[in-house]
Amino acid sequence: MDVLAVIPARGGSKGIPRKNLQRLDGMPLVAHSIRAARAARHPSRVVVSTDDPEIASVAREAGAEVIPRPEALSGDTASSEAALLHVLDVLGEQEGYRPELLVFLQCTAPLTLPQDIDATVDTLLAQGADSALAVVPFHHFLWQEAGPGRAVGINHDPRVRLPRQQQPPQYLETGAVYVMRADGFRRARHRFFGRIALHVMPRERAHEIDEPVDLAIAEAMLRFQRRRPPGNGRLSMPEAMAGRPETA
Repeated sequence: MDVLAVIPARGGSKGIPRKNLQRLDGMPLVAHSIRAARAARHPSRVVVSTDDPEIASVAREAGAEVIPRPEALSGDTASSEAALLHVLDVLGEQEGYRPELLVFLQCTAPLTLPQDIDATVDTLLAQGADSALAVVPFHHFLWQEAGPGRAVGINHDPRVRLPRQQQPPQYLETGAVYVMRADGFRRARHRFFGRIALHVMPRERAHEIDEPVDLAIAEAMLRFQRRRPPGNGRLSMPEAMAGRPETA
């Protein structure tokens, strides 16, 4: 099965300037995503879609292919789906390449490991789904303002506070891994379509980088994970990559 991993990484960002090149654990965020994708079992190609020459250089150095993204798809309002479709169109037109599965990874989820990518693909295949995403369990109560002094519960009845163990399972989208059947994605033009499957990943790897403080939190999470004793079920990136061949 031919599986293409695509990492959109434009140069602009409002929350953190040059976000995709910010360093975490001594490595740019985009390189973290590339490293995880290359070490995963399923992806046969890893492509970075970018409008930025510096990101393109870092991506190639980290072992990814690069497809330049046109300016029309690089602004703040451009969707990730548009970048993914552009990559599929370019590879189809230039190489006649049509992967069966498309894996969409985001640089903002640098704690993602190879097994998170593979497990999301495996979940899609095992459940016969059309698209899949990585999630974590969610047990919080959400509220919304409906006007002054009119707060309403979104995912709960405020009059009934069940213990966590008795609450219906809910899940939070991590932003880490999305998997789609490529032909279905071309038709739907959206990452969620048809039968949608959920892969529940460890909460300790579900962290998105949106604001400067998120980088500091991610560094702290990495330090915490390294202090944990062996055999706790969490693989470091070097451990996750052990035994996997390097590819050009």
